[in-house]
Amino acid sequence: MTTRRKLAAGNWKMNGTQAALAEISALNAAFPAPACDVIICPPAPFISAMAALKGVVKVGGQDCHANASGAHTGDVSAEILADAGATAVIVGHSERRADHGESDQTVNDKAQAAWRAGLLAIICVGEVEDERTAGNALSIVGGQLAGSIPDGATGENTVIAYEPVWAIGTGLVPTLKDIAEMHDFMRAELTTRFGADVANTIRFLYGGSVKPTNAAEIFAVSNVDGALVGGASLKAADFGGIIAAAANA
Repeated sequence: MTTRRKLAAGNWKMNGTQAALAEISALNAAFPAPACDVIICPPAPFISAMAALKGVVKVGGQDCHANASGAHTGDVSAEILADAGATAVIVGHSERRADHGESDQTVNDKAQAAWRAGLLAIICVGEVEDERTAGNALSIVGGQLAGSIPDGATGENTVIAYEPVWAIGTGLVPTLKDIAEMHDFMRAELTTRFGADVANTIRFLYGGSVKPTNAAEIFAVSNVDGALVGGASLKAADFGGIIAAAANA
């Protein structure tokens, strides 16, 4: 049986200041060698400074352009992220899909760009409330997996983050049974496409109102290999509890 190392990933979204880097220093001091991986994705201007802290917390970007360079004002390439010290990048987050109209093919192209630059691609999928209420959650996520994950995905270059859109920042959390159903479904989908040897190496993160108080029970669910955390990743005291839960899972 493949053992997948747990991953606690934080997405600061459009939050934080230079002063907030003290939270990263606190995490590096509290967890010099946790039994899990830790990545935080701050706003792009903070990537270099966060990477320079040189602790257990690795740094990721929140998005990248599909091209390596060019006339794309305001965008950041995967190569620029890597040069700044990033080791990973989130692609296809629900807020990018909704606010910027990103399609599965756009996400697929960005994931390939991440690989091109040597970054871990954290590919996000998830359904909105109407889709779940209508009983279409599995089919929606299945379509996103098929369209958003490029051929060539492995546990070395890809992480999948399932985020029920209706649970992000709302305090609502699916039942543990719902989470298990989705993560087991995703494993089956990837096994069919890539074969068990590859599919079983790819980590699945759960995201959606993960807190120190519920992290341990979520990490105990079948095929949950960690979390992609929003608001709770902004403070060392909160994210530290999630890191501890992942390390002990």
